Amino acid sequence: MVIVVLTMKSSVIEMFLVLLVTGIHSNKEMTKKTKRPKFTVPQINCDVKAGKILNPEFIVKCPAGCQDPKYRVYGTDAYASFSSLCAAAVHSGVLDNSGGKILVRKAAGQSGYRGSYSNGVQSLPLPRWRESFVVAEGRPQKGVTYPSALAYSSAKSPAAKAGQTTKAYQKPSVPGTTAQPVTLMQVPGTTPVEATHTTLPKPTPSAGSATSNPRPQPMGQRSRELDLWPTTSYPSSPNSPRTNPGEMDLWKPGLDAGFVAKDEASTQSLDPESQGDPNCKVDVAFLIDGSSSIGRRRFRLQQQFLADVAQALGIGPAGPLMGVVQYGDNPATQFNLKTHMNSQDLKTAIEKITQRGGLSNVGRAISFVTKNFFSKANGNRGGAPNVAVVMVDGWPTDKVEEASRLARESGINVFFITVEGAAENEKQFVAEPNFANKAVCRTNGFYALSVPSWLSLPKSVQPLVKRVCDTERLACSKTCLNSADIGFVIDGSSSVGTSNFRTVLQFVANVSREFEISDTDTRVGAVQYTYEQRLEFGFDAYSTKPDVLSAIKRVGYWSGGTSTGAAINFALEQLFKESKPNKRKLMVLITDGRSYDDIRIPATAAHRKGVITYAIGIAWAAQDELEIIASHPARDHAFFVDEFDHLYRSVPKVIQNICAEFNSRPRN
Repeated sequence: MVIVVLTMKSSVIEMFLVLLVTGIHSNKEMTKKTKRPKFTVPQINCDVKAGKILNPEFIVKCPAGCQDPKYRVYGTDAYASFSSLCAAAVHSGVLDNSGGKILVRKAAGQSGYRGSYSNGVQSLPLPRWRESFVVAEGRPQKGVTYPSALAYSSAKSPAAKAGQTTKAYQKPSVPGTTAQPVTLMQVPGTTPVEATHTTLPKPTPSAGSATSNPRPQPMGQRSRELDLWPTTSYPSSPNSPRTNPGEMDLWKPGLDAGFVAKDEASTQSLDPESQGDPNCKVDVAFLIDGSSSIGRRRFRLQQQFLADVAQALGIGPAGPLMGVVQYGDNPATQFNLKTHMNSQDLKTAIEKITQRGGLSNVGRAISFVTKNFFSKANGNRGGAPNVAVVMVDGWPTDKVEEASRLARESGINVFFITVEGAAENEKQFVAEPNFANKAVCRTNGFYALSVPSWLSLPKSVQPLVKRVCDTERLACSKTCLNSADIGFVIDGSSSVGTSNFRTVLQFVANVSREFEISDTDTRVGAVQYTYEQRLEFGFDAYSTKPDVLSAIKRVGYWSGGTSTGAAINFALEQLFKESKPNKRKLMVLITDGRSYDDIRIPATAAHRKGVITYAIGIAWAAQDELEIIASHPARDHAFFVDEFDHLYRSVPKVIQNICAEFNSRPRN
């Protein structure tokens, strides 16, 4: 009996072991059969925009050469979906210009995208867009399945195969959410969209939404930003004009992504590029060389350079505007600032320019631009900096220094691009040696570019665009800080005293220090007065800021009475008589008491001669006299402090009002 039981137990154990081995083998076979195929990374071109791809998260491979400025990028860290995917990856630092794999995740639209220059790519700002995306290194995330083939919003996508039907992407459902029906509005002039597109489910509040407008995170925090819920990208008709209307609709609060409001469909600009880059709002005149010596081939290379610059600038009414003047024997305007309001029209117009021939009279061309080009009738916007870019093949046949100085003092930032300069045996023919450095206001290389040959000219496109758009450094034209002759009229009467006089001189130095001082920028002079008057130094005495500050420090206290009226007359005759015609004349008069003589007639004379007068009163100064001396309105030109030690507090207000007064007047 015991033997039988043991035999039965042994049989059961053997059967269990057989089943176990069979199951393990069977599982291995199933694992082999269900093993995932190797992931293939889709390849795209540099011009593919994120909005054309419907997948919310994917990995793609970018080719080399996407740093080219023709591939537009909008935003920083988080990019508008109208941007080139690969160019954005270069801008963010994820890729270099040799290409590679990138991970892309869609995110909600933002109410503002900041432009910036990074890694050789200039990104542009954009007020708002319905969808964003961020990029990271192309490493697959654990537990995430990436598509081997991308879903495009149009079968005509550059990366789609010919004849392939493109399906809209459908996001897997999320528990607790339901798909919402969508009614697409037909934009006038387009073919209705087929209503076969399955919409994405609306996200839960914790996942983020299109109306939450998340701000882009710093590069080190990109992984957090990648988790944002994507905004839906709706397909549009392949017959839509110019581009994809579903992609080009500006996002606005209260509108679902991908919709165009009926009252906006006919008036809203579908292309953000058409408005231009507001971070580069400048008025540019290109002076091109049409002389006989340049030849037809080099003239065409010059035209191509202009077209490339126009494309890189991003011409538009909210950004840079550009006109062209061609010079030879005599200059002529090819088209002005308001003739062409976008880069494409401008490029077409540049290609149609015909060469004039003649000499290379550059100086005559610069004078022509100064007098005629930057006018309101020609599209000059007043508030935008004026820039003149002068192209020179070899060297000018006339002199340019004086004409360029007058241009700068009229508010024009002068850039010189010299191509194939004179060889050693040709320098004898140059009318004005070292003409480029004489023409621009500083010889630090910012305003003058020397190009060895016409074939290497394309390399100068980006350096030139970067400088022209750097409005903070466009300080060599007429601005509130570099356009004036400033004459200080200082009270040296006995009531001031030696100690307080040094305080007054410190005030004069503090005001002077704020200005760009040189013989072509702001110049400073000083008069001291009591009963008598003394010219401490004139406008031509010192041409650098350190020299001016040292001269102010050396002024000696005189002591005596207070004849303010006579001092104003003396300053007009001895100081402002030497002021240059194109300079603003600023008189800053400082006094601590009432004048012994009449100040009305001298003050009126100063105002009639165009001298803008600021009156600074201290302690016992008479308020009514300060208002008579000061230019109109007195509230902006007359200041009073109760103690000498409080004089320093007036410096920022004086500078602010000088600039406000300047900016309120027409440039030319």
